[in-house]
Amino acid sequence: MHLRKDPCGIICIFITYAAVFYADYVVCRWIVLTVFDGSLWGCFHIILFNIIITFLTMAHLRAVLSDPGIVPLPQTRVDFSDYHDNVEQQKSFLGPGSNDGGGPPGSESEHGTWTVCTRCEAYRPPRAHHCRICKRCVRRMDHHCPWINNCVGEFNQKYFMQFLFYVGVLSMYSMALIVYCWVNSTDDLKICLHCPKEDLLTKQSRILHTVILMLESMLFGLFVLAIMIDQISAIFSDETAIEQAKKLGRHRVRKQPKMFLMEEVCGKGSFIYWFIPCRSDAHTRHIASSSNYKYGNRLDV
Repeated sequence: MHLRKDPCGIICIFITYAAVFYADYVVCRWIVLTVFDGSLWGCFHIILFNIIITFLTMAHLRAVLSDPGIVPLPQTRVDFSDYHDNVEQQKSFLGPGSNDGGGPPGSESEHGTWTVCTRCEAYRPPRAHHCRICKRCVRRMDHHCPWINNCVGEFNQKYFMQFLFYVGVLSMYSMALIVYCWVNSTDDLKICLHCPKEDLLTKQSRILHTVILMLESMLFGLFVLAIMIDQISAIFSDETAIEQAKKLGRHRVRKQPKMFLMEEVCGKGSFIYWFIPCRSDAHTRHIASSSNYKYGNRLDV
């Protein structure tokens, strides 16, 4: 468990939870207790809404605090002075058969070739990239997301997608409740000048809060929908955002069924586990093989 000390990421986390808890306040205080007052449907909506918030919070915390797939540094420093001094010596230093880098002996695999990170001054496995914010190389890094204050990598991409999914569900649920509130409270939209001052302020407050929540839900809903489509597209094409930008995946031939690619991220087994913030299969496989881990050996488990 770790938390980046990035000011932008910390602010984004604060904004995220402020928006979520504000939505909970408006739905419970200004919608359910007003429209569904004394009804079992009111209890149902409050319980269901808060269950979604609970899963959203769990997925977000797992995405924030989980290891995204940070490549461990060697226990003893590796001398890369030859690599920095002369570009012409890189091929002989890295070994034959390498285009953009190399690795330790026996490091080639079906997923690509090991490369050298000049910032970490260490070898990194195929499809690992350096994050300038985390200042470490991350396995199968997609991008650094300020909303989770962490990289989206091999081990936490499942939690990140779950977070996007539950934000989208919460946004649609909020908009549906707001529309229902407006349709069944048309009299409240007509501000009566002869009403008592307290009732007038209550009606104005309800209208103001529901309008703000509607705008918030539309904004976050469209935002996470766009990111979710981008994530699913990247999974189906078997290319991360960095690989697409740098066109690194075009040299890697690895055609797999879409369901297989989804299972690599979300886990195998029952489909219901894709929506539960539990340990990802990629992290489980990595931990299972950690007993045989030695720096310089293959990490693509």
